[in-house]
Amino acid sequence: MLEILILGGLMAFCITFYATPTIIKIANQKKLFDFPEHRKIHKKPIPSLGGVGIFAGLIITILYFFPILNSQVELYYFILAFLTIFFFGVIDDLIGLSAQKKLFGQVIVTLLLTIKGNLLITDMHGFMYVREIGGASSKLLTIFSMIVIINAFNLIDGIDGLAATVSMITATAFSIFFVLNNEIFYSLLGFTFVASTAAFLIFNFSPAKIFMGDTGSLLCGVVNAILAIHFIDATTNFKSFVIPSSPAIAFGILIMPLLDTLRVFFIRIVHGRSPFYPDRNHLHHILLDRGLGHRTVTLLISLMAVFFIGFTILMLPLGTTVVIITQISLFFAGVFFLQMTDRKEKNKLKAIKNDVEGFGDKVKSVISIIKGDDRNKENTN
Repeated sequence: MLEILILGGLMAFCITFYATPTIIKIANQKKLFDFPEHRKIHKKPIPSLGGVGIFAGLIITILYFFPILNSQVELYYFILAFLTIFFFGVIDDLIGLSAQKKLFGQVIVTLLLTIKGNLLITDMHGFMYVREIGGASSKLLTIFSMIVIINAFNLIDGIDGLAATVSMITATAFSIFFVLNNEIFYSLLGFTFVASTAAFLIFNFSPAKIFMGDTGSLLCGVVNAILAIHFIDATTNFKSFVIPSSPAIAFGILIMPLLDTLRVFFIRIVHGRSPFYPDRNHLHHILLDRGLGHRTVTLLISLMAVFFIGFTILMLPLGTTVVIITQISLFFAGVFFLQMTDRKEKNKLKAIKNDVEGFGDKVKSVISIIKGDDRNKENTN
């Protein structure tokens, strides 16, 4: 299995790595840009079809290696789901789609994966004292969970490298668990995605030469949703590395994009706006407003994602419910503290900016006086 994962990762990386410069070239020629606007952070037009390269590396590699995996996965429906989300993502990147139309595409994808692909949550492992679930409850919970995960990755794609880095961390975490338990298809899916995204990140890390666009961020969401749902349901059959509280681990792995998105949705709804109404309330916006750069913000959020994964594993003996409540409390305590210090930092930065501008004005005045004296001397001579 290890050889397949290594070869698959190399193949996916190379496909995306060599495809991305071509995509950048074509996007520049055809003016397929993400243009700056008041809500966006970049200052110049940037090509926005980087997700095409990730998609190519992932799909080609999976199709190449699947025949030798001896897997029982319904690959046809997985590929159909990837193609569907790819179609909606590309259309959105090229001409734009309303939030409702994108949501419609996500519903189609989740229906394919749950009803046809047999990807379902059937056990909550004691969360809120709930164990086995089935029928309509299982399908509705799975569809809702997948849509939330897809949107979580779609909406954190706000600064250079963030969505790619976080999705690599989450997919790697799930994939390690699958490798330990000989889940070959999901291991390959995860590591192939990580390799493709890593190749793309070379061109996306600040300052970005290309964005992944909705084509990429929606694909990140779908892949992580598949890994998360299968992880929650499959752990009951894990033999090599038994996990008693899989919903807590899945939640801990995805906590940064998940809770940030749910928090922003809540803020928008409270203010009478659509949950999909664009604003600057995301965690990366808060950090940027403190004066931090793209790379620093991406690094901080990524480190927090790693921290929560480790924290969750250490907390597992407490049980699913206690762990998830603790995760949520810790996340929101951190955001609250950040927002409080944010106000202080903003005032400090504003004061420093005013001092610098005032000093600059004084320097300009002195220079103009000196120039004026020099001109008077020349006239006198």
